[in-house]
Amino acid sequence: MLKKIIPVLFLLVGIGAGVGAGIFLGVDPTDNSDEQTEHVPTDSHETPAGEPEYVKLNNQFVVPVVSGDQVSALVVMTLSLETVPGMTETIYSREPKLRDAFLQVMFDHANMGGFDGSFTSSNTLDTLRTALREVAQLEFGNDISNVLIVGIARQDV
Repeated sequence: MLKKIIPVLFLLVGIGAGVGAGIFLGVDPTDNSDEQTEHVPTDSHETPAGEPEYVKLNNQFVVPVVSGDQVSALVVMTLSLETVPGMTETIYSREPKLRDAFLQVMFDHANMGGFDGSFTSSNTLDTLRTALREVAQLEFGNDISNVLIVGIARQDV
């Protein structure tokens, strides 16, 4: 019984930590003290116009892989978004909604067997990446040109 509860407990703790971090690091929409009409990069590595900018999402995604009625594995993924310059703050301010949409895509992918067997094959990851890009573009339009899977690991339980 304990073997069944521990993975679910880890999953809930991971999701709770992600939501807590999102709330803690979230942007206050009522704070107008710092309002700007134009994005100004704050570091010395300014992105020239026309070149993409990469935005790493703050936390990893934890996706349970269910076989029968049991969690058989957990997949942990790290994602970055390829965007037009100046989108970083916009993405971070709407990250909770984007994470929700990404998790739904990942859960669907897991339920279709996408994380079974050779889950890191080119075709399998391309299918997942395409689905993630489509939901990102629903939220941000063509300002998102790609979703990059920068880390993926599967832990069988």
